[in-house]
Amino acid sequence: MTDEEKQAAADAAKAAEKANAKDDDASPDTDGEHDYKAGEAKWKAMSRKHEADAKTNRDAAKKLAEIEEANKTEAQKAADKATLSDRAAADAKQELARLRVAMRKGLTEAQAKRLIGATEEELEADADELLSSFTTKDASDGDKHSARPKEKLRSGSTNADELSDDPQQRARDYYATAPSRPTKQ
Repeated sequence: MTDEEKQAAADAAKAAEKANAKDDDASPDTDGEHDYKAGEAKWKAMSRKHEADAKTNRDAAKKLAEIEEANKTEAQKAADKATLSDRAAADAKQELARLRVAMRKGLTEAQAKRLIGATEEELEADADELLSSFTTKDASDGDKHSARPKEKLRSGSTNADELSDDPQQRARDYYATAPSRPTKQ
């Protein structure tokens, strides 16, 4: 701390002591009201004192961190880097296992983020549990991963294997699915 900072802290402490010497935050005036300016001065002085203390503490903490870092040996620095590298490798391995299980089970990326487990077996068990929460009890179509019934939708064009070879059957199929038109009378 520089001499100027020490002097500013000392001045702030003196002002706070003067303000604390008064009995109340604000002294009563002659007409029974309080002198709020004296209370304001007291709290400002205390605020300045605390700000100076905080600045001193912040600077001291920064210097301490620098000294501790400088005192580390090369072996300690290498050990710290190795620890960080090991942690990053473990995180990457866990993410890889989670994504492998998700891919095998057919989960989306959002669903894969919810998998919990330390081993692939635990992740697979969690994935099975997650998938079972999406299935219905009476899935009649045999697809255990779908909670909605599968609808038989057709587009404007159909597959060639769905078409009949009989032209009359094709016409009946067409008019059976075509929208009804109003007839003239």
